[in-house]
Amino acid sequence: MRQLVSSACVGFGRACVLAVVGMLVPAVWAGAVALTIWWGSPWAGIGPFVWAWLGTILLARPICRMVRFLVAKWTATAIPAGYRRAEPVVRMSTGYWWNGSSYSRSSREARQDQRLRLWRTDPATWRDLRFMAILPLTVGVVAAVPPVGVAVAVLGFSGPVPLLGVLGLVVAAGSAPYAWRLLEPVAVRFLRASPAMELEDRVDELTAQRADTTIAQAAEIRRIERDLHDGAQARLVSLGISLATVEKLMDTDPDRAKALLAEARSGAASSMAELRELVKGISPPVLTERGLVDAVRAFALDSPLETVVVAEVELRLDPPVEAAVYFGIAELVTNAAKHAGASRARVSIARDGRDTGVVVEVEDDGRGGAEERPGGGLAGLRRRLAVFDGTCEITSPRGGPTTVRMMVPCESW
Repeated sequence: MRQLVSSACVGFGRACVLAVVGMLVPAVWAGAVALTIWWGSPWAGIGPFVWAWLGTILLARPICRMVRFLVAKWTATAIPAGYRRAEPVVRMSTGYWWNGSSYSRSSREARQDQRLRLWRTDPATWRDLRFMAILPLTVGVVAAVPPVGVAVAVLGFSGPVPLLGVLGLVVAAGSAPYAWRLLEPVAVRFLRASPAMELEDRVDELTAQRADTTIAQAAEIRRIERDLHDGAQARLVSLGISLATVEKLMDTDPDRAKALLAEARSGAASSMAELRELVKGISPPVLTERGLVDAVRAFALDSPLETVVVAEVELRLDPPVEAAVYFGIAELVTNAAKHAGASRARVSIARDGRDTGVVVEVEDDGRGGAEERPGGGLAGLRRRLAVFDGTCEITSPRGGPTTVRMMVPCESW
């Protein structure tokens, strides 16, 4: 009984909110009609209707954002907005400002022209206006049933027809838990981005990912060149000089030649060790030979933290995916030891529920408070996973623990 009362109260509150939100635009038009009737002249009523159109246009986007917020809060269903993003306004060498489509004399004029052009050409604008016509006739009407029932109940109990009050109370109590539930299907059907808009957003996302990948590859190449130049290459040059000296001293000073040969042997061993570390940084041999799980276990043995690896099954993924997930795990564990003051870490590797991808969770007992910052490690991790349509969820309250959940759709064998 308590649960039914709670559901009715929550539903009534939500229905009232939706009734107000859904009837804002009809209220604007009703006001325009009332002003026209009050003035008595159809020509005098043109002004109110112009203001009604302007009010509808100005209210469309805020109301749609409110609807998305309510759907996400009440049903946990996210509806992407799909609005086109404005390009940066930059000043040219001529002194004019470029907003992506035209030049202006000042940055303010450029931004105003950009906002107007973007609003006019964005398909999401016309989608929002269409939704403004649909919302009152569907969600608004249904959500108004419980408040109307309460109003009828008040009138009935205060008037000579108490039966009408009972009827209104029954209607309000019976419809309250369900009157707001039409919001989700209507919003998902009419407020989500169109296929063309989703395709455009996907193209922009892939373009950004390609740029990130190109930058990351160039940075990795420069790192390899620097490591080779400063490490193994320098040792090999020194080794060549030592061998040339040994060749000259072999007949005149054999003892000195033997000492130089010993130093050359030590230098060669150091060069081999540096080359192994360099190759390990590019792609660990155990990852190529044994797969993700064994590679993570090998990394855990050398980790500065006490790291536990839990894997339900032994699975192999495509090499690029394995490398991205492996280096993501390595970066998270290393950062936990370096920045979070953690002493223990736990890595869980499993398939997802539909067996169409891999789910990795990395948890540490550090101080928490990890945040994703532009250009930071967590932002880079998210970009690397996004190349494979993967996602990254970060939970890091102050005081810990920090949990990072990586999900990558891919085949495994």
